[in-house]
Amino acid sequence: MELEGQVALVTGASRGIGRGIALALADAGAQVALAARSADRLRSVEREIRDRGGKAASLPVDLAEEPQIEALFGRLAETYGRLDILVNNAGIGLFGALSDFSAEDFDRLVAVNLKAVFLCCRQAMRLMVPRGAGYIINIASVVGFKGYPNQSIYTATKHGVMGITKSLAAEAQPHGIRVSAVLPGGTDTEMRAKGRPDLSRSQLLQPEDIARVVLFLLSLSPRAAIDQIYIRRRDSAPF
Repeated sequence: MELEGQVALVTGASRGIGRGIALALADAGAQVALAARSADRLRSVEREIRDRGGKAASLPVDLAEEPQIEALFGRLAETYGRLDILVNNAGIGLFGALSDFSAEDFDRLVAVNLKAVFLCCRQAMRLMVPRGAGYIINIASVVGFKGYPNQSIYTATKHGVMGITKSLAAEAQPHGIRVSAVLPGGTDTEMRAKGRPDLSRSQLLQPEDIARVVLFLLSLSPRAAIDQIYIRRRDSAPF
């Protein structure tokens, strides 16, 4: 597929699923803005994209801080003058028994996994609505509709992401903007190693599997829309 001339923002682009999505979008011709906290890791991904002939820019940001998100989108508007694709991928995982969680743990997870999605969607809509076009893709999780032990607060944030996605999809539709959710099952990332150490790496999805789903959504004809895609490990139980 061709995304030449389009501008994409990927949050959490410094590693894992976000890195995989950023590479795939750049390979398809998009100019990719890379957002995450680690400036060093972002620059590494940026170099990787440029070495492959792609276009990318590193934009370090702490997505738990609203002023930094506003500054991020201000730089996007100033640099590119448009935003065609937003992939809300950034997230953190804190796992353990609910009774052991502190209110500070809860607030931290909500700030990054849920509030940042709201803030980025809000800013993206302000750029996309005047143009009457755009695509917002929120990377949720299998726990956006399931629940596993020791993941209560993480699961709550991903359910929240699905709530935002469902309502925003209806709100954005009259403006020519599509909104979808991708819900990955067990994927070979650092976060998965903490949250599901019981899973064998040989069974896991790879970040490029999720990236292919994102590219598929972006390849849809103007007549088509997909609300959500749940992609699971082949060895996990169907449905």
